[in-house]
Amino acid sequence: MPLFSWLSTRGKCRYCAAPVPSRYFWVEVLTGLLFAGAWYQFQIQADRGGWMGFVMAMLACLVAVIYIDWELFIIPDELNALMLVIGVAAMGYTGQWMTALTGAFAGWAVMWGISFFLGRLILGKDALGDGDIKLMRGVGAMLGPILTGISVVIGVFAGLVIGLILIAVNSKKAAAEEEAAESEAEMLPVEPVLTYIVRGVWYLLCLDIVALFFPSLYKLIGEEPPPKGIDENDTWEPTATTIPFGPYLALGSITCLLFGDAIEKAVKAYFNF
Repeated sequence: MPLFSWLSTRGKCRYCAAPVPSRYFWVEVLTGLLFAGAWYQFQIQADRGGWMGFVMAMLACLVAVIYIDWELFIIPDELNALMLVIGVAAMGYTGQWMTALTGAFAGWAVMWGISFFLGRLILGKDALGDGDIKLMRGVGAMLGPILTGISVVIGVFAGLVIGLILIAVNSKKAAAEEEAAESEAEMLPVEPVLTYIVRGVWYLLCLDIVALFFPSLYKLIGEEPPPKGIDENDTWEPTATTIPFGPYLALGSITCLLFGDAIEKAVKAYFNF
C-alpha cells in the first residue's frame, strides 16, 4: 500500500501536496524484494523459517546502511551494534557460536587491517571509515569467516567498478575537487599509529557497543563520545571522488546472505577444502 499510495499521489502528500522523497519508495521496493528472495531461498527451498527471520532482520539493516551511508557518509553506531546482535543471535539459534566468533573476528581483521596497513602505514591517511570496520564485524558474525571474506571481495569489486564510472561521469569536477581536497588533507594532523591501534582493539573487544550505554568509557582511550545523530558543526563536504564504501560492503553482504550456501560450497570445491 505505501508503494501504490506514493505512485497514486505522484510523490506528494495527499493533503498538503508537500513532496515525499522517492527514497522512501525505493527503500520499500528494495526491502520487499529482498524479503521475497529470503522467503523463497530459506522457506520454500530449504524449509528454514527460523533462519529466514534472522536473514530478513539483517537485510533490513543492510538496506538502511546503503541509503544512510550513500547520503550522509556515516553508518550509525546503533545500527552496527544491532547487526552484531542479530549475527550472534542467528548463530546462537543454530548452535554455531564459534562461527559467530570467528566470523566477527574475520570481519574486524580484514577491514581494520586494510585501514591500518594500506591507509595509515602506506598512504598516511584514512582509507576506510570506522563504520565500515564495525559493519563487517557485525555481518561477519552471521556469515562466518569464509563468506565474510567473499563479501568484502564483492564489495571492493563493486565499489571499484561503480566508483570509476561515477568519477568518469564527473571527471572535470572530480579533478578540481580532488586537488583542493589533497591540499586540505596535507594541513590536517595525522593521527598517531598507537591511537589507531588502540581504537582497533576497542572495536575488537566491542567496547564501542558497551559505550553506547556508558559513554564515559571513551575516557579510557582519551576520546570524547561521538555526537548523537549528525554533527551540525561538521563542515566537511564530500568531493566527486569521495565514495562511501558501506553501500558496496552491504551489497556483498546481501549477496552472501541470500546465496551463501552455494557460494561457500563452490569456494570449498575450488580450493579442495
